[in-house]
Amino acid sequence: MTRYNEIKNAILNASKERILFIDGAMGTMIQRHHLTEDDFRNESLKDHPKPLKGNNDLLSLTRPDIILEIHREYLEAGSDFIETNTFSGTTIAQDDYACCHLVYDINYYGAQLARKAVDEYNLKTPTRRRFVCGALGPTNKTLSISPSVEKPEFRNITYQELANAYLEQAKALYDGGVDIFLIETIFDTANAKACIFALKTLFEDSKYPEIPIFISGTIVDLSGRTLSGQTGEGFLISTMHASPLAIGLNCALGAEEMKPFIEAISRNTHSELVICYPNAGLPNALGGYDETPEMMAKSVSRLAKDGLVNIIGGCCGTTPDHIKALNDSCKNIKPRFFDKNNVPHPNTLFLTGLEASYITKNSNFINIGERCNVSGSKRFCNLIKKNNYEEALNVARLQVENGAQIIDINVDDGLLDGKFCMSKFLCLIASEPEIAKVPLCIDSSDFDVILAGLEASQGKCIVNSISLKEGEESFIKKAKLIKKYGAAVVVMAFDEIGQAAETDRKFEICKRSYDILVSDKVGMDPNDIIFDPNILTIGTGMEEHSKYAIYFIEVCKLIKKNLPGARISGGVSNISFSFRGMEALREAMHSSFLYHAINAGLDMGIVNAGNLPLYSEIDKDLLKLCEDLIFDRDPNATEKMLAMAQKMTKKDNTNESEENLKNLRLQKTAEERLTDALVKGVDMYVVEDTEECRLDKQKYPRPLNVIEGPLMNGMSIVGELFGAGKMFLPQVIKSARVMKKAVAHLIPFMNAEREQRIKELGISEDDNPYNGTFVIATVKGDVHDIGKNIVAVVLGCNNFKVIDLGVMTPSEKIIKTAIEEKADFIGASGLITPSLDEMVHLAKEMQKHNLKIPLLVGGATTSKTHTAVKIDHKYDGPVVHCLDASRSVVVASSLLDEKVREEFLEDLKDDYDMIREEYYESLNERRFMTLKEARERKVDFDWNNHTSYVPTFLGSKSFNDIQLETIIPYIDWKPFFDVWQLRGKYPNRAYPKIFNDPDVGNEAKKVFNDAQDMLKDIVDNKILPVRAVIGFYKCASNDSDDIILYNENNEKINTLHGLRQQCDKEYGQKCYCISDFVRPLSNDGIADDYIGMFACSVGFGVNELCYKYEKIEYDDYKSIMLKAIADRLSEALAEYLHKLVRTDLWGYSKNEALNTDDLISIKYQGIRPAPGYPVQPDHQEKVTLWEVMGIEEKSGIKLTESLAMEPASSVSALMFANPHSTYFNLGKLNKDQIEDYASRKGQSIDDVERWLAPNLGYETN
Repeated sequence: MTRYNEIKNAILNASKERILFIDGAMGTMIQRHHLTEDDFRNESLKDHPKPLKGNNDLLSLTRPDIILEIHREYLEAGSDFIETNTFSGTTIAQDDYACCHLVYDINYYGAQLARKAVDEYNLKTPTRRRFVCGALGPTNKTLSISPSVEKPEFRNITYQELANAYLEQAKALYDGGVDIFLIETIFDTANAKACIFALKTLFEDSKYPEIPIFISGTIVDLSGRTLSGQTGEGFLISTMHASPLAIGLNCALGAEEMKPFIEAISRNTHSELVICYPNAGLPNALGGYDETPEMMAKSVSRLAKDGLVNIIGGCCGTTPDHIKALNDSCKNIKPRFFDKNNVPHPNTLFLTGLEASYITKNSNFINIGERCNVSGSKRFCNLIKKNNYEEALNVARLQVENGAQIIDINVDDGLLDGKFCMSKFLCLIASEPEIAKVPLCIDSSDFDVILAGLEASQGKCIVNSISLKEGEESFIKKAKLIKKYGAAVVVMAFDEIGQAAETDRKFEICKRSYDILVSDKVGMDPNDIIFDPNILTIGTGMEEHSKYAIYFIEVCKLIKKNLPGARISGGVSNISFSFRGMEALREAMHSSFLYHAINAGLDMGIVNAGNLPLYSEIDKDLLKLCEDLIFDRDPNATEKMLAMAQKMTKKDNTNESEENLKNLRLQKTAEERLTDALVKGVDMYVVEDTEECRLDKQKYPRPLNVIEGPLMNGMSIVGELFGAGKMFLPQVIKSARVMKKAVAHLIPFMNAEREQRIKELGISEDDNPYNGTFVIATVKGDVHDIGKNIVAVVLGCNNFKVIDLGVMTPSEKIIKTAIEEKADFIGASGLITPSLDEMVHLAKEMQKHNLKIPLLVGGATTSKTHTAVKIDHKYDGPVVHCLDASRSVVVASSLLDEKVREEFLEDLKDDYDMIREEYYESLNERRFMTLKEARERKVDFDWNNHTSYVPTFLGSKSFNDIQLETIIPYIDWKPFFDVWQLRGKYPNRAYPKIFNDPDVGNEAKKVFNDAQDMLKDIVDNKILPVRAVIGFYKCASNDSDDIILYNENNEKINTLHGLRQQCDKEYGQKCYCISDFVRPLSNDGIADDYIGMFACSVGFGVNELCYKYEKIEYDDYKSIMLKAIADRLSEALAEYLHKLVRTDLWGYSKNEALNTDDLISIKYQGIRPAPGYPVQPDHQEKVTLWEVMGIEEKSGIKLTESLAMEPASSVSALMFANPHSTYFNLGKLNKDQIEDYASRKGQSIDDVERWLAPNLGYETN
């Protein structure tokens, strides 16, 4: 008898008689000894450089007496299983203590101690055998979750690194004498799969014969999921390839909370035994555990009485007393019965993502989404090649939304690093629960890419595919490895001779493959085998192809009859490849073919889920043609299909009209009506309802009670809905408008009450119903505030008092206000790059004032990297980068909650440390050309054959009489929806398709309609004036990357300074600078090229109107709407002016015929780069435009000290006519160019570095 069977039989025989018991917490017992640092050191560790207290596994070496005594106490209490003191016994966990070199000893001697104790008790009572469980903990790393919020694809450990660490631990435990391997406290199933991989590798070594495996997962909360998001049933399926003798749950929950999840595992597992060792209840406020042995025994015994468990014990907070109490309470209860002849879900293909999928013979057809395939989807391919993984994720998401039950992923392309792309995409999917919930099909012709995919997924995947193409030896090797990873496999009907086309050949190969896989050569479960008997293309016009569909349908029947358990799949779109481009016809073919193939036994297929018409709804004439082609009934079917295709058109989908909501006011209480008003953002009756509450003195003795009660209750619901993604930003802002009106009504009554109290009592009570106080501002020199205002509204909706200091706020004012108002937070916002320096300055000033309150920074120009590298170390208090409004609420709430604050700050510190480390490493990795080398790669033109277009005037002119009606058609609406954080999913991202988006479409339409109403009012009442200045000047470039400006007399009047791309490029690639697009001086010193420039605004009067909306009408929604529209109008004005220049004022593109979409897509000749943006990121270049054109005098548009334009809704740019001019991203610059640029501008290097900080490719002092 093998060692495995001997141990297994002993355990099973005992488990038939009674419930078995595993020991309790090791850490709890160690704490009772009140150990000091000296206890964790022995002679070899006396000079160890790091503190060791808390490294409990080390005690097996330094205080073995304590560990042995704890084991004996648990055995005395009645434990049948003793865990080794090795929960953190991997090199990964021990690295924190610099004890990696001790890992073998920790595990070997840890096992020896448990072995010694168990052997002692086995001698005492030979009829009751005890067992040693080698404890394999989860480590402090996770394969399914990124440690960086900013980089969801990032992992700080690889699958193989983790597996190797477990293998090292497992060898030492085995050598030390364990009977069982216990993989426990699994919060990430991918980690457990790496451990299983390690154990299977160990058992392949003849020196380490197989022993049983126990597996115990951890459900982290009442949602019933692990930390990595997987359900209990998903966890079961992901680990079932380990064939654990026992499986169950431990930690995180008490027995009461754990019951429904243990029930699900007991009901669904194929393992003989179920193990459960909960905590002593839920942790209390101090992190301790309150359940006494008697209390816990009562809860756990209920699990036993319900027949759910075979092995019970304790985790955190439990002691030998708890285990003894469990023994006493459960000794007469029958254990869970497992009938191996009646297992749950027999003859099932088990798959899982985050959620379980059971595929049986009774399952409906399984749709495998096909669009995440670089070969089958040009769009997906382009997205991956352009590194646009966010949009690529939307391709996957849309398939799941449209009904795909499995997602096929293929990144096989000669220009892609398949292993990298597969791993990155799957790691990103892991961060998207709505995609990750379904199983994945890892599809590649490169087996290394398949392995990379398997190592990046915590679920049970399908491998697509293997075949006998390279012979049996290669086939078996790959199949065994797939089984070891715990995946199902697609087997192609392909062998050493080639691809099978006819029925007999298809079946011959499938049967041969099946026989190999289910034999001892591989030992694969037949249910994990999926055959793809090759769906080949029909309708090609070639006689030999005409029966391909028939052959496939016939072989499906043969496989189902003769190869029990096997499933059948296929690439459905292959059948219609002859008709590519005729999508409606192809979809009808797919639906028709599927109908017949499914009836023949096809279980699943790679198909574009959501695009198939119902078989019964296909046009009768088209259906006849499809089936004539599929069953080869008409030799002319192909020609008839082509004729039909020309007549086909797709039906437009129509959106359902919105339901009209009934007015239920009279049927509800005032409180309910206020909640409705707040949630729906309707302010029609809010004052009336607020007053009704105020007058109810029995419920609300004081006006403040109305705010604290129904109003705050309503806003809490708004905050919860927004946080859960069930409300959108425009709705939240409308809710805030309602709240402000209600509060404004109550303020006079509150003031009167306060005055009365002062008279009566001589004091003023400090009433403060808020969660905390926020001082928020746009920093000095910056005038942009839409984002800041949105943050302020959302914070207000979440019960924070917000003191908004507006725009261009000096640090001194921010700090002074924060001190006076006893603020809990400071929020700093900025849009332009100079604002980054102001934020650094603000942090320094906060440090000087000895403040400790958190500083939150946000805005378009900010980033987590800049915050970590440039701001964080200037201030001892917390500095947090907030991506958006909802994030600011999460951050503020975390920092106010004493239970999570320390952990939040610790995670933040770790995150920033990692970002700084990566940043400085990236500086070292960057490669630059010298400026001289970069200039040698400038863009050269044949200036002798270049036409310089002459503008209709030189100098500058005002254009202040343009009508708003003229520019409205030029509006690009996409950024408008971005302001409101309304982002449709592909293909509904852009305007007007966003209105079709199932999630945000309705809200986008409402906001757009509100914008149209406001726009009409602006136009009809001429509310916003148009201001613009355009100028043209003679110019010439020089060898120093400058553009020299001249007047009509060829006299130099100013200089525009260019910057050149300097990052190392492949041989032959150019290094761009804007001066490349301008002709140099002629041989006789004449400047005969031209440059245009402009500044424009539709922002005058916006601030005054917004003040009225915010302070008088309490309507933030209108205020933000006006600013968003003004921004759009200003950008539209810029688009209109540029077109006017191209077709008339400069006239270099007189015959241009472009629509708005073409303009937005930059299909015109020439460019209009803005100073301060990627082509020339130095905002100082704006000063030249203002000086040369007299912009402030002609238009009123000003520059702030940080060179932001005022009004904020303003645009300025240069204009180039050169047909070869193009936009480019300057990128990072090396110091030699900064020194050269400073010299050319006559500035200090420090000044230039400050203005160009985001573009520096080196670290400054």
